[in-house]
Amino acid sequence: MKKQNVQASLNWKLIFILSSIALIRPFLSMSGISEAIGKPFVSITATILITLIWIIVVVLQNEAQPLLTLTFVGIGYGILAIIISGIFSPILTGQLQGPLANPFAIVSVLITNAIWGAIAGAIATAFRKINK
Repeated sequence: MKKQNVQASLNWKLIFILSSIALIRPFLSMSGISEAIGKPFVSITATILITLIWIIVVVLQNEAQPLLTLTFVGIGYGILAIIISGIFSPILTGQLQGPLANPFAIVSVLITNAIWGAIAGAIATAFRKINK
């Protein structure tokens, strides 16, 4: 019963919006911007900026469960990135690439992004505790 209350208390609209914001990373790569500027620099910078946005929004929104919220944001981003890859890789390269081409990679993508979200959530939780 308590599990349902936790899930019901999460702001799913915010989770979707923040997950969608992170799609800037694959779009930077697909558009060639990452290659033009420098792949490691663009990827790392985008990741840092997205993480800061996630943390700031969750803290300013005074989310009750920032750790859980941002963990789900990371998972949501992973799902969206897998879908985007499945749609655009055949269009851009002529063949399916990415996690859908290797189903074992799906689990890796989801776990990696859940960890990213959890780290951001832990930072947001720490900021909330400092500001109380």
